[in-house]
Amino acid sequence: MQTELKLLSLLLSYPQGEMRLASDELKAFATQSTVFNSACKTQLVALIDSIAAGDLFDVQAEYVTLFDRTRALSLHLFEHVHGESRDRGQAMVDLKTMYEEAGYEIDAAELPDYLPMFLEFLATQPIPEATASLGDIAHIVIAMGERLGKRQSPYAAIFTALTQMADGDADKALVNTLLEQEEDDPNDFAALDRIWEEEAITFGSNMGENSCGPDRLRTRLRAAHRDVAAPTQE
Repeated sequence: MQTELKLLSLLLSYPQGEMRLASDELKAFATQSTVFNSACKTQLVALIDSIAAGDLFDVQAEYVTLFDRTRALSLHLFEHVHGESRDRGQAMVDLKTMYEEAGYEIDAAELPDYLPMFLEFLATQPIPEATASLGDIAHIVIAMGERLGKRQSPYAAIFTALTQMADGDADKALVNTLLEQEEDDPNDFAALDRIWEEEAITFGSNMGENSCGPDRLRTRLRAAHRDVAAPTQE
């Protein structure tokens, strides 16, 4: 299962030429996996083919439109559940601490809740812990998968696979809450600029007094209310 998580992390990362060159190997692994069911394998192969086909810049542009310019499809987990609230900063601290305690070093260029990084981390953990953690984010995964499915995006395959691998059933109420949140227009650049203008998140000891750990992080991951910061008064 650890290798399957690494595969999904790679496929969910920004498309690069190296990924396209390795498409045959990636498809071979997906089809030979004993973790994915037959329908999931077919969808993953279609995703790999879509990444490998056509002009690389077009593939990258589509990726950016989906995951960077569509807030409802953000690959940052806490964006979906905490938005710009203060809870998001403490949740980041908790997750970063969990990585460090497990001996996992994060890339300074990414926030701790970046989904491809989170999957890469889970690939280093025992299977029961990895599947339990996938269960903690199942409502986010299912909601994103449904949104991608409505767009007929081949990237929905990744979220189908993650749902299949998660331990336990997602809370339907949390899934519905996320799906009810209004989506942004990726072509409204002015609105997107306003949305993404937020204070930098600080990872420091002053972010909270309570001890962090898996149980506390689980609570923060399973939240489903995205607070929007009030505009600053001039």
